[in-house]
Amino acid sequence: MQLGEKLTNLRRESGLTQDELAKKIYVTRTAISKWENGKSYPGIDSLKLLSKVYNVSLDELISDDDVVAARNAKIKRSRTFYWCAVGCLVFAVAFILAAGLSSVPWLFIPGAAGVLGYVGFAFASKPTLSGMPRSQFVRYIASRAIVLAIVVGIIVYELVRIF
Repeated sequence: MQLGEKLTNLRRESGLTQDELAKKIYVTRTAISKWENGKSYPGIDSLKLLSKVYNVSLDELISDDDVVAARNAKIKRSRTFYWCAVGCLVFAVAFILAAGLSSVPWLFIPGAAGVLGYVGFAFASKPTLSGMPRSQFVRYIASRAIVLAIVVGIIVYELVRIF
């Protein structure tokens, strides 16, 4: 049984509405709804409060399947953002090169949009930066910054060459 199903069953067995439960554990009703529908997962503090409200252990509340499912969902989301970032980078480079080769300056506009998309998706591709070791965090930021600098350099070079 998934965590959302467990939470729904425990809440109903306790005779609580989502609003009542939300007030007891200091979250919104929307958060409870998302947890029960499997769209998000409660944090550790909320899980502790839920275990107290329902009088169950954390082990009973969360099984290994739930932890694995949450981790797999984060990995899938991270991969999706990664491939979107790669797509934006390819899109940007293609339009920047097309603008440079054809001397049509307006082609830089979609190229610049691709660069912005790359930056956004590249940073979103990492599921969490908070628990990352400092050296890995520096490498992560530096790699994105280097690619961004190269693409911006190409844009500036081509703009100067055209105008």
